[in-house]
Amino acid sequence: MKLLPKSRLGRVFLAILAVLLVTIVVLVGSTGWLDALGAAPKGERLARIQRSPNYRDGAFRNPDTTSMVSSGGTGKMLRQWLRGREQRVPPGPLPIVKLTRADFAQSPASGLRVTWLGHSTVLVEIDGARLLMDPVWARRASPSSLIGPRRFHEPPLALEDLPPLDAILASHDHYDHLDRGVVRMLARSREQSHARFIVPLGVGAHLERWGVSADRIAELDWGESSTVGPLTITATPARHFSGRGLADRNHTLWASWSVAGPKHRVFHSGDTGPFAGFADIGAAHGPFDLTLIKIGAYGETWPDIHLTPEQAVDAHAKLRGKLLLPIHWGTFNLAFHAWDEPAERVLAAAVSGTRLIVPKPGESVEPATARAVEPWWREVRSK
Repeated sequence: MKLLPKSRLGRVFLAILAVLLVTIVVLVGSTGWLDALGAAPKGERLARIQRSPNYRDGAFRNPDTTSMVSSGGTGKMLRQWLRGREQRVPPGPLPIVKLTRADFAQSPASGLRVTWLGHSTVLVEIDGARLLMDPVWARRASPSSLIGPRRFHEPPLALEDLPPLDAILASHDHYDHLDRGVVRMLARSREQSHARFIVPLGVGAHLERWGVSADRIAELDWGESSTVGPLTITATPARHFSGRGLADRNHTLWASWSVAGPKHRVFHSGDTGPFAGFADIGAAHGPFDLTLIKIGAYGETWPDIHLTPEQAVDAHAKLRGKLLLPIHWGTFNLAFHAWDEPAERVLAAAVSGTRLIVPKPGESVEPATARAVEPWWREVRSK
């Protein structure tokens, strides 16, 4: 088969991408879900954004110079999309640990417990408080239920079975990290009415559109903190981007999170590529009893905005982490690698003294008593 020149490949890829984006917009509009796109920051919210040292020339900027796609990467991405032979979707069902509210009736004996609910969604119980981070229950990481990356597995915990929360955190506004349906449900739930929403600058505009009252929202710039009960929650830098539509790229901020209690500390990476700031975060906010760091959806054509598994292990060390629990893998097909490759690579990279745990979706872990890694994903591969 004769391949197209790189320049033509790039044009073909952009044309296909444009068609897909238009299709998504049409589907969203036709199903009445246009507000999944959220809302643009205005008024004082926009003025505060414009005062941020991380905002220049109409957009937020990364701590390091960042490219979305490497030179020549567009054509290579098209070839990978069309010709890649990776097993990007699990060949069989994943071993989900099904949960109910009763599983959270007893507080963790150690004071710190985390439950991985898939992708970057985690329920963290720390020093008497309970946080839900990067909440996504949607069937697809998309503004539409008809198109876009589909979940590999059902959420381990039904949304209505969530125990009472003290706060909901979102690292940025991408669909695989901030689910409009979850926000709407939590906004109207009487049981969750005291839970605060803590998000990076500008993301509060989406939340208000989806029914969250302004007095429940705390929007933070990098380095700013908010208190929830005994916890200090600080927005720390990340190297990524934001946007839910065609014209709002980097209009809201993205962040990682430091959660510090009187006895324990947890770090959540959100989405990020490699950058020098991990060591600074570790020095200022660590050591961390637990780091939750993304390992999936990487690619050599976008090296600046997503960590590889090996880079995640390196970031964990720089953050002064004690136990690494990988997130952002095993739930959606978002890149050109096998679905279980991130787990295999992080396991191989962690051999030199890194404490690692890779729970099944729905499995709870107390860092104080975390067992050795059981490579459960290999059973799925062999089916």
